[in-house]
Amino acid sequence: MGGTIAVAALGTGGLAAAGMAVQRSAAARPNQSPALRAAPLPHAQVIALDQAATEGNASALRAAHRAVSAIDGGPIAAWLAVGDGALPSKAERPRRLKPMPSFAGDVLDPSYSNGDLLLQITATSPHTLREAVHRTLRALPQWRIRWRINGTRPENRTQDGRELARNPFHFTEGYGNPGTPAGVIERAVVRADQDEPAWTVGGSYQVIRIIRLATGFWDRETPHDQERIIGRRRDGRWLDGTPADERAVFASDPQGKITPLDAHVRRATPDRRHPPPLVRRGYNYHRSTDDQGLIFSCFQRDLAQGFEAVQKRLQDEAMAKYILTVGGGYFFVPPPGDNWLDALA
Repeated sequence: MGGTIAVAALGTGGLAAAGMAVQRSAAARPNQSPALRAAPLPHAQVIALDQAATEGNASALRAAHRAVSAIDGGPIAAWLAVGDGALPSKAERPRRLKPMPSFAGDVLDPSYSNGDLLLQITATSPHTLREAVHRTLRALPQWRIRWRINGTRPENRTQDGRELARNPFHFTEGYGNPGTPAGVIERAVVRADQDEPAWTVGGSYQVIRIIRLATGFWDRETPHDQERIIGRRRDGRWLDGTPADERAVFASDPQGKITPLDAHVRRATPDRRHPPPLVRRGYNYHRSTDDQGLIFSCFQRDLAQGFEAVQKRLQDEAMAKYILTVGGGYFFVPPPGDNWLDALA
């Protein structure tokens, strides 16, 4: 997260397993957004778009919704998320939607930041992904590409309801997410009592952060030092020996002798009894030897209570010198179906 690698690297165990996982999850939760209803597929492209014209927001949004809906299903899970600029001028906006601010340590590249609309297309194979992206973009002449980035999820597997994967720093991720669909909804989905426009209920705020990782610098550290910087073992176990799927009790280590006070996981979640109200679902990216890292992605019903609260706690963490956030944005994933489009017309 602008400082974090606590990404929910959720995935599947292979191409066939991925396809079946989508179908099973979709059947179990047909009214949930593809962003949250299924274990993330192993290949993704994240595309930020701007409107090619200044008028016709509602019709352009409807066309984008149709294009994404046409490819979603089976070996593909796809969704759109709106930025503030995508909404018609008279529309009632999600209360917390705004351009992503720059946090301490960020060096945001405008050409890789924000956008009127976000498309996230995920698939079971690179070939399927390429075809889906081509088909979708060809159907959207009303939009122009602002930025795009490909991602993958190495070593995907499911354990105790949590889909895990390995990040470029060699650590297993995903343990911090809820292990049940109900837990995902509780953290990530906008409720009717949140003082939000009626059309947003059932949707979610999505944060994207493109985080460049200094992997060469990191790999010069010993595994012991890396684990103390993160606050977990590479396999997910806590430094005090607590199993990965249980909650560590930092209160029993007030001086940070076992888990340093500036360790990533301790800064991100100082009280393991009350995890941050967000769901992380990110990907690794690799554009060159000098440009690789994470496409951090998280979903929450409230940006201030979710991502922003964690991000502020991460300032000056031990891991800060190994990471650099260079892009991303804030977006809102509409609820399933197309009723939200009628509300914006």
